[in-house]
Amino acid sequence: MVSHSIEDLLKARMSLQQFRRHSASPYHERYSFPFLRGTYFAYRKIDVLRLVSIAKAVSNNPRYLDVGCGYGDFLKKIREFIPCAIGIEKDASIFYIFNIPKPDFIKIADAHWGIEQKCDIIFVGWMDPGEDFRDAVAAKTNVIVTTLDQGISMAAEFDAHGFEMIASWRTPSWEDVNTEIMNRYYTKMSNSVLQTLYKIRGAHNLWYVYSNKPKISETIKSALVQRVEEEKKLLNERYDFEDVLDECGFRYLERLESLADEQCLWDIQFIH
Repeated sequence: MVSHSIEDLLKARMSLQQFRRHSASPYHERYSFPFLRGTYFAYRKIDVLRLVSIAKAVSNNPRYLDVGCGYGDFLKKIREFIPCAIGIEKDASIFYIFNIPKPDFIKIADAHWGIEQKCDIIFVGWMDPGEDFRDAVAAKTNVIVTTLDQGISMAAEFDAHGFEMIASWRTPSWEDVNTEIMNRYYTKMSNSVLQTLYKIRGAHNLWYVYSNKPKISETIKSALVQRVEEEKKLLNERYDFEDVLDECGFRYLERLESLADEQCLWDIQFIH
């Protein structure tokens, strides 16, 4: 959501071009250059399907909004199932500087006043430090799904805005995955050092599901319970870039030694 200088954007593109000359995989760049090529949170197809299940549990024809969608990497995946899903992005320069056509389903607007219509579900995938548009989001929907990169993206909780958390799950952030990629493929180190670092890998991204109406909360919970049963039977339904997550030790339902809690990756915890 923050505006980027022309100089910073051009430097990022140059770095990406240099990275591609020595890249060990075409999928590494989405984690090493999340702003240009991916998202700030690592996701699988099951994450997309979970949000789709939530949206369709709320409405047969859900109005879905992605706030701060960037180039629309995650939003495009959602639109495969909800074709009318839209996004808003504050920084128009990310399209114009690189001469990238802006899709019609992405509107250039500030979340503080740019959410014009009531939505069935609003997704907040990233909130820059210092930004806080929770009031604007809370006023335009009954269901919010947000991601929180622990220690970086703040003000992502909506508990004090008339909402209650229904469910949560943990995934790695782009930094978690990028660290493992760099250690494995682009840094010379002994196997013993690599294994030591591997054991302390972290997963710092949390997904939170909120609602402000008890009846909707129960509907969403039922939809997620059913979704989890279905995804365990369809683990081969995935994106190609998910192989990178597996290789780096972020497998579906994997437990990391470094985490104090017993929650496995992508394991849904129901709150209410």
